[in-house]
Amino acid sequence: MKEVKSSDANKTPRRISRVNSTSFDYSLDFKKINFRERPELYRIGRGEQGVLLVEPYKSEILPYWRFADVEKATISSEKIWTLFEAYLNTEDFVGADMARKFLQMGFTRARRYANHKGGKKYDGAVPEDKKGLSGAHGRDELPRQPEDPVKAAAAAIFKKKWDEAKVHPKYLQQKEQFLALIKNQEQA
Repeated sequence: MKEVKSSDANKTPRRISRVNSTSFDYSLDFKKINFRERPELYRIGRGEQGVLLVEPYKSEILPYWRFADVEKATISSEKIWTLFEAYLNTEDFVGADMARKFLQMGFTRARRYANHKGGKKYDGAVPEDKKGLSGAHGRDELPRQPEDPVKAAAAAIFKKKWDEAKVHPKYLQQKEQFLALIKNQEQA
């Protein structure tokens, strides 16, 4: 794990989440935090949590994220995989974890479009008091359509890369080191 140095350009106050070390902390001011400079503020969370919030990684990975068809999914997953490996090679666990999340999101979104034409899973608007939360929140789930084979094939491409990322030896080693760092930080 690299040593973290503070930057005058990023004067975000040091705030350690007392939530458990794997819970994603949505209370942070994501518009002001550069997680490459402040990796100690990052939390892995569950699944894809934070994938569209954590900078500069979102901006580095999102332009390559495409899943409309097999060709786009192949090019996209290979580019994201290349970024994943590059982050690992520079011991940038946060970047590697974000790349893993984009691979996962490629799979889940392509599967959603495979099952629901237009990707719309729920009927109706989100109630005002439930905006920003995931899940149906009282809305009715739309019936599945006949599976779109193009989107299903695109999902399979992302699933293969995501499965590889989750068990990559360098990823697992750096994840263990990162979690130990966070645990030590929370105990301090």
